Amino acid sequence: MHRALLVPEIILEIFCHVHHQVFNPLAPSETADEMQLAQKSMVALASTCKTFHEPAMDFLWTALEGIEPLLGCVARLHAVIYPIGKKHSSAWSSQDITPLNEKEASLFLRHAVRIRSIAINSNDHLHLLSSLPVETCVFPRLQSLHWQAKTPTNEYLNLFLSPTLRRCSIPVIDSGLTRITNRCAALKDLFVMSFSRTTGYERSLLSDSVRLCTQLENLCCPELDWEAWRHLSTLSTLHNLAVYDGFSATNSTWSLKPDLENISPFLNVKSVSFVIKGAGCIIAIMKRSVFPSLEKFSGFSGVMSSAEAEQLLCALSQCKACQTLECIAIQLSGGRPLDLPGSTLTPTTQLHCFTQLRALKLHFPDSSIYIDDHLLFKAASSWPHIRILQINGPYHNSAAITFRGFFAAFRQCPHLHTLQLLIDPVNIDMDPNATPLHSLRVLDLTATSHIADAKAVACTIFSMLPCVEAVSKSMQVWHEVNTHITSFKASASPGIGPGVEAL
Repeated sequence: MHRALLVPEIILEIFCHVHHQVFNPLAPSETADEMQLAQKSMVALASTCKTFHEPAMDFLWTALEGIEPLLGCVARLHAVIYPIGKKHSSAWSSQDITPLNEKEASLFLRHAVRIRSIAINSNDHLHLLSSLPVETCVFPRLQSLHWQAKTPTNEYLNLFLSPTLRRCSIPVIDSGLTRITNRCAALKDLFVMSFSRTTGYERSLLSDSVRLCTQLENLCCPELDWEAWRHLSTLSTLHNLAVYDGFSATNSTWSLKPDLENISPFLNVKSVSFVIKGAGCIIAIMKRSVFPSLEKFSGFSGVMSSAEAEQLLCALSQCKACQTLECIAIQLSGGRPLDLPGSTLTPTTQLHCFTQLRALKLHFPDSSIYIDDHLLFKAASSWPHIRILQINGPYHNSAAITFRGFFAAFRQCPHLHTLQLLIDPVNIDMDPNATPLHSLRVLDLTATSHIADAKAVACTIFSMLPCVEAVSKSMQVWHEVNTHITSFKASASPGIGPGVEAL
């Protein structure tokens, strides 16, 4: 064997290429075929020589789905878990099987020390570990824990709480969460995916637990109290923050007047996401928070009036992210009219300050949206990097964007790829000096009226938007226009439009 293979660092580098994702629990999951090939390769390496055995075994046991592979190392359980002729049996039952004895537990622990990532998706088989000391972590190198076991099995949770734990996902808010944040000081990623109704006690427990975390980088959880929000603002490590209301059974704490005059800026937070029923909650949070590094904002809520939508957009424009924010997505579920007669929403005017904007997706089903050629031109001139622009919702009856205004605005946006907007299909008076927009690929237009001259509209789109295959495919009003576009593309020579003769 070459002397270079006696150097541990070189061996690890080679093995990483064989099974390259094994040390990164955040990496995308491998396919079943890739995992099987990697496992076969590692088994071969582990049986090659003593030098390869230990590092190869570490790779083999790095990530597990459940504890069944560990239990399969026990002779009396192997035949039950892996029946003859089958690689694995997901239907085996351990109900009548006694817990591991001392010798079997030793064998279990010998491999458990190698595991870096594990997913516990049910409480099945955990009782077999009852002979192990419940206050001792038996996975000392564990970095990622996906815990979906039911609450009664939390007595076994301590077995998995390693001081090296970096990533944790749990389905409920209970005492187990407090134990995790108490014992795992190095925790960086915390996901509390509780979709049951959240009580006031649970919110308090969650908030207290979050305040114990001092190195968080990614957090997804139900609503917190204001003191926990203040604590998060002091974490320079925090990068991504997602909050949802968890079908709260009590009034939102964020709807109450907070005492946060001295809240710190969220210095390094790049992504913020809210899924909260009440619009007032999101508005209250954004009014009192500063995100100087924010790149992505998304908000999903229930009903919201035009006035509330204006407040939210205004609060967003004041969060000190004008030079960094690249993506805004706000979607409302709607359901009942909230606007007073005559009230309108001009969603673009509050967002001119975001000069780095790449994507803007707005869905306001309960608002009366107003945009015209002038407002569109100002918005486009503010967003030279925009790639996706989607503004969806009922438009005010006086709102109108002409084709002249359309091309005047978007000639300032050379990267525009996807567009969803209102258009006046009747007024097709074009600027003779207008240049085609080659970047646009997806065009979804809402017509303000019946399309009287479908062929002329199709000619304009074909000539000026050469990469658009069709307009609003799901809308019947554009069917005739799309038929003409298809015809033009089939008959025209490459690079030559239908010209005036097509009219």
